[in-house]
Amino acid sequence: MSNKDVSVLSSSISFFDFENRVPLKFGHEITTKSTLCRATITIKGQDGRTAVGVGETPLAVSWTWPGELSYSERLERMKKFCERLNAEWLGFSTPGHPMEIGHSFLEHRLHALLDAENQAYDKLHQMPYLAALVCNSLFDLALYDAYGKYHGVKAFDVFTPEFMNHDLSHYYTQEYRQAYVGKYPSDYMLAPDKVPASIPAWHLVGGTDPLEPSDLTGKEPKDGYPVLLRDWIRADGLQCLKIKLVGNNAPWDYDRIVHVGSIANEMGVPYLSADFNCTVQEPGYVLGLMNQLRQEYPGIFEKLLYIEQPFPYDIKNHRIDVSEISKIKPLFLDESAHDWRYVALGHELGWSGVALKTCKTLTGAMLSLCWAREQGMSIMVQDLTNPRLAIIPHALLAANVGTIMGVEVNSMQFCPEASKPEARIHPKLYKRDGGSISLESLGNTGFGYRLDEIEGS
Repeated sequence: MSNKDVSVLSSSISFFDFENRVPLKFGHEITTKSTLCRATITIKGQDGRTAVGVGETPLAVSWTWPGELSYSERLERMKKFCERLNAEWLGFSTPGHPMEIGHSFLEHRLHALLDAENQAYDKLHQMPYLAALVCNSLFDLALYDAYGKYHGVKAFDVFTPEFMNHDLSHYYTQEYRQAYVGKYPSDYMLAPDKVPASIPAWHLVGGTDPLEPSDLTGKEPKDGYPVLLRDWIRADGLQCLKIKLVGNNAPWDYDRIVHVGSIANEMGVPYLSADFNCTVQEPGYVLGLMNQLRQEYPGIFEKLLYIEQPFPYDIKNHRIDVSEISKIKPLFLDESAHDWRYVALGHELGWSGVALKTCKTLTGAMLSLCWAREQGMSIMVQDLTNPRLAIIPHALLAANVGTIMGVEVNSMQFCPEASKPEARIHPKLYKRDGGSISLESLGNTGFGYRLDEIEGS
């Protein structure tokens, strides 16, 4: 046992509901509201000192648990699972480094809890592993925040031999261990003095977002925030646009890419990406779109930096060879990238990159990062419409690991009012300026939330 080790002393949770100012479409489902869960964890060190950490994650029902069940039923099940996890974390007192503790919980507790949760339901009503990961992520994040505060360092500076009891070979299965002997997550991250103070921000162009004045219905909010894409580009100086597609209507998807791409050309936006949200069933759909675009609109095709998750997120049961797409454009796992094992399967099937998310636990994101980087895969960090404190570890992950282009952040589009207290303390983090967000206002311990100032302001 290291003198830097800590153990969980107490845990509590609370929920926060918020409304979207405009609808957001995930796959086949349109969402207008969401619920965020906060975990507060107290840890105790070997010297008896304690520290308190906080983690927040939105329970993004439509993204984490697609299916035929009602939104309210899925949300209530996830909230109850958060309560069950809280009780489990209360009794999880194994000492160690946050990655050691978080990994142990993932390997030995989360699967068992999910199995117990699903035991009473048929397959149609069972909670997916992705939803369970999201529920667990807030506790994992709170642990890292507390650990950084306990040691008086930033949360992303603790992935070094100075703090960790084990190298990375401890965390992977036998066939991969040798590659990680003597290596630590910090070997796959940017050096602390190279972490940028600001990073490019991606704007999400939702499937229901109006692009032209003729698309307006008169029901749009009049709250001072932009509605049309050109107005967003002007207001925030956007340089990166992520285009949400439907994946089952090729003419619509093609026209959407061309329309958004034409606006990007007009407004001087250099980067685009295309997100199909798991709705495509075979590679020919994407290949056809890309080949047509390359032939008819080569300038727009060149702006496409990558393609995100066209195929069903249950990659184990949909083992589709995607290597032909990866030859045309970088192809990133997102929903399928539950943990590093899924990333390994994706790599085998021809995926060339992985989109990391703190909502799948920071422990899991770091292990996926190290596995992917060792195999030469590219890295992005994608959003979950993270409001309030949830955006901070998310943005810090992107800044500390280095991505192919910044980070996706879209809570300022869909629910900016939810983050007003946080935005008073970190105004340049919650408002994109010149196409970027700034991390300069964050503190120097844990995730640097400055929670006392936020909640006391």
